[in-house]
Amino acid sequence: MVGMTAPAGVRARARVLARDDGRGGTALPVLEGEGPLTVRRTRGSGSEARVLLVGAMSGPLGGDHFTVTAEAARGARLRVGSAAATLALPGQTKTGARYDVRLAVGDDAELRWLPEQLISAGGSDLHVTTRVDLAATARLLLREEQVLGRSGEEPGRLTSRLTVRIAGSVLEQELACGPGAPGGWDGPAGLAGHRAVGQLIVARPEFAAAPPAARVLGPGAAVMPLAGPCALVTAVAPDALRLRRLLDEALASLDRGPSTGAL
Repeated sequence: MVGMTAPAGVRARARVLARDDGRGGTALPVLEGEGPLTVRRTRGSGSEARVLLVGAMSGPLGGDHFTVTAEAARGARLRVGSAAATLALPGQTKTGARYDVRLAVGDDAELRWLPEQLISAGGSDLHVTTRVDLAATARLLLREEQVLGRSGEEPGRLTSRLTVRIAGSVLEQELACGPGAPGGWDGPAGLAGHRAVGQLIVARPEFAAAPPAARVLGPGAAVMPLAGPCALVTAVAPDALRLRRLLDEALASLDRGPSTGAL
């Protein structure tokens, strides 16, 4: 109708707070979701609480802005996954979508952030930011997997920025892919024609004294120690299945190394 404006997109937030319950387990005093971001507690294991993000509708679409916050306070053990892949789609407006993830892990706490893949469908435009704040004795396993386009489809525009702060050290990196991304993103110095890219951030206190060695883990994957008790695994692969296999093998190699831990 004349005088009406186009919808600005969906704004949705989800928040998870985990605390040590004082009885050898982990309580979830805050478990909130709205709109397409539904949060469900599932059966945990030992002292670990487990949470699933369940998409209640398609998205993010152009113009949407989703924010997920998860905190494992001192002594808590939290695992967060998702029920299915996240599919970025074009919307009715030309405005891009945003997906912000904010994670915090306290001293002697552990967070496993293990969502399913993010798929950048053709015509979509999504900006993802992930910010992680870790105490010096925190443990973290963070997995990011991004798939550029569905089967036989050109990807949308995807920009992903990751910031990790731990013990005064900072990791900051950004990856831009798809139409409009800086030149060379798909060349030999970038993804080299691969359509799946992922990374692991692994933080363990014992890495401070015995960091993992920098090394190549076969074609498409590498481990690099970071300042602070942290390691970065990066991988590229032709598809999501092989990407997951590479990341799983990389994590297993860290577990077999001289610095083993709970993650």
